Parts: sequence; C-alpha cells; structure tokens
Amino acid sequence: MARRLYFALVLLLLQCLASAQEAPEQILRQAIAMHQAGDTEGAIRGYRAYLRVRPDSPDVRSNLGAALSSTGRYSEAIVEYQAALKQGPKDPRIWLNLALAFYKAGQISDAARELAALHAAQPANPQVILVLADCWLRQGENAKVIGLLTPLDKPDQGDLAIVYMLGTALLRDKQIDRGQQVVDRILRNGDSAEARLLLGMAKLAALEYPAAIADLTKAVELNPHLPDLYSYLGQAQMESGDMTAARAAFEKELAQNPNDFESNLRLAVLLKHEGDYVRAHELLARALRVRPDDPGALYQVGATDLEAGNMDRACATLEKVVKQSPQFLEAHVSLAQAYYRLKRKADGDRERAVVQKLKAEQDAKQSRGEAQ
Repeated sequence: MARRLYFALVLLLLQCLASAQEAPEQILRQAIAMHQAGDTEGAIRGYRAYLRVRPDSPDVRSNLGAALSSTGRYSEAIVEYQAALKQGPKDPRIWLNLALAFYKAGQISDAARELAALHAAQPANPQVILVLADCWLRQGENAKVIGLLTPLDKPDQGDLAIVYMLGTALLRDKQIDRGQQVVDRILRNGDSAEARLLLGMAKLAALEYPAAIADLTKAVELNPHLPDLYSYLGQAQMESGDMTAARAAFEKELAQNPNDFESNLRLAVLLKHEGDYVRAHELLARALRVRPDDPGALYQVGATDLEAGNMDRACATLEKVVKQSPQFLEAHVSLAQAYYRLKRKADGDRERAVVQKLKAEQDAKQSRGEAQ
C-alpha cells in the first residue's frame, strides 16, 4: 500500500512538473494572440508573466518593449529593449526600436548615439539615415547632417524628405547659396509649405524679418502641422519685436512638437521676463534633454535663477557655463551680478575684470571688421 502511494505521489509530481513546463509557453501564445488582436495591456501582462519564468528571452522582451512603446510608455520600453540586446546578439531590429523609443521619449542625444552606431553597422538603411538626420538637426549638428545626406542627394532625388532636411541643414549652416539651390529644386514641384519654410529660414538668416514672416505665414496656410514651422515664425517675430505673436507661435510649435529646442529655449526666455520662473525651468530642462550641456540653455537656467533670487543655484550653473565657454560674455556678466548679491566681492571683481577684457577684445574685433 505504501509502495503504491509512493509511486502515485511520484507520478503526480511528474505531472505537475510537466504542467509547469507547458504553462509558460501557453502564457506566451496567449500574450502574442492578445498583442495581434490589439489587446495591448493584456499582452503586456502576459509577456511579463512569461518573463518571470523565462527571463532570458530577448524576443519576448522585444515584444514587450514594442507593446509598451505603442502605449507611450517609452521609458519602460527602453529598459526592455536594452535587456533584450544584452541577452543575445545585437539584433538590428531591436536596436532600431531602442533608438526610436529614445527618440519618441525626447531623449534625442541617446537616440542619435544609438542611430549613429546602427548606421555604421547598416549604412544603407534608409529609416536609420532619416531619423539620424532628424536627430542631428534637432541637436544643431548641421555639418553632420550635410555630411550624411549629401552623398544621397542626386539631381533626380525623389525623396523630398532628404532634400528638405539637407536644405534645412545648409541654411542653418549659413551655406545660403547651396541651400537656395535646394529650395529651387523643391519649388519646381510647386509651391509648398516646405519650400516656404526654407525661404523663410534663408530670409531670417539674412535678417530680413518682415519678408521671413511673410513666407513663414504662407507656409502656415499651406501646412500648419509642418515641424519647425511655428518655431521659425516665432523666431522671426521675436527678432522683429512682436513678443506676443512670438510667444503664441512657440506655444503652437510645442503643442505639436514638444521637443523643439529653439521653441523651448526662446519661450523660456519670454516667460522668465514675465516672472514665470517655474515653467521657464521646465522648458529649459526639456531643451537640455535635446541638447545636453548646451551653453545657451544652461546660461538661461542660471539667468532664470538669478532673476528669481536663487543666488546659490545661479552661481553653480553660471560657473559651469563660463568654465565650459570662457568667451561667453553674458554669462560672465550674470555671474558677477550673482557674486555681488552674495556679498562675494572678490569673486565679483574677478568676473568684472573678465567682462572688461572680453568687451575690449570684442571692440577690437569690431574695429577691424571681424565677425563675432
């Protein structure tokens, strides 16, 4: 009797073990079915349940990352994609999804890093090229964009996205003649928001603010959803002195393109002058996520703290700026003000001497007709 009971218990244990082995695969099949049927939350729960039992499965982690990304949970998706890449060979598909998750999360510098490495591994991948070019444009790396896209730019180039981004980079890089040639090629396809935006950018660079506003306004009429359009319109309006219109334009850009560097930075400056220091800091933080350690954005962080009366924070940021960019005159001026308000006279005097030296150098350059 005892012997039969023993064998029955052993058989039951083996059956339980077999069921335990089958259960994860059933969970995975159900998760995949839910994902394909559009039940994303159910799929996420299923993938996570499977990974608790089988954590070393890069494909399932990639599926979980895709499901999370589709619901806008990019930070969680990034964790899963990174884990998937560590668990197996560097699958280019998962690698690209990681870069796109960084991009959608507004972590543009991280996206650019991954895409640059992926481009080195897959130089002919058109999606990698286009998204990398866009990342570099957002970071102000115009020379890199030009180097990336120029080999692809042929007279019969049918991909206007490449032509448009190349033209944008050329105009930002002050290569006006080459940029104008690109604009002319786009105009041959008829009047368009893209062509009007490039024309407006060229006129903005030439300090022709009313003409720039006219072209950019026409671009808005043709396609109000074109990225960067309201940003450049706001810049032209700001330079022409219409701060109310500029603020409205920057707000519209950020409503549809929250990671636009210039709109975040310039709207923060306007809000700082209005005394809205909290939102100004929020916008500057977002700008710095796009371009980490950008001296102009860092300076505005320090300048905002200076106006808000946060002297210690202002000093810490402005000291970082002048160390990073020793020729940044306005940063030295603001740092001197912060030192004097903190009763640090010796430090204030030192910064004032630096300001006087830099001003003298600038005056000498102007007298020689040199560009600043």
